[in-house]
Amino acid sequence: MALPLNAKVEAAPNFLANLDAAHQFFLVQDADSADSRQSKLKADIREMIAILAWSPASGRPARFLSAKSAQAMLKADAVQQLAEQAGLPSLRESVVGQQFIVLYAHSDAEVVLLALKHQRQLMYSAES
Repeated sequence: MALPLNAKVEAAPNFLANLDAAHQFFLVQDADSADSRQSKLKADIREMIAILAWSPASGRPARFLSAKSAQAMLKADAVQQLAEQAGLPSLRESVVGQQFIVLYAHSDAEVVLLALKHQRQLMYSAES
């Protein structure tokens, strides 16, 4: 039996902007520990990437897809359609460290990191 090939994992520009925003927040919150906290977050993300490359479906189903309000359902449907058009039909979330959540789209062969948010944020932010 052959082992499966690793999926290709890439970061979308929005994900990178969210990562930078997290660092800016760390600086505002506590400038002395900001760089070490950012380094820890990046290390946790690298560990998550290694897991996703081996098993793209290892995250949990994206929780916002089970929205109940009409407005939230419309937004969730729009995001789902974009993922399907890109050939990455599944949206999932992965908890990174103890405080961050990564939204990603995937197929069996490809993973795209879409957004990063703190667990206390209500929604993922999009690049402006």
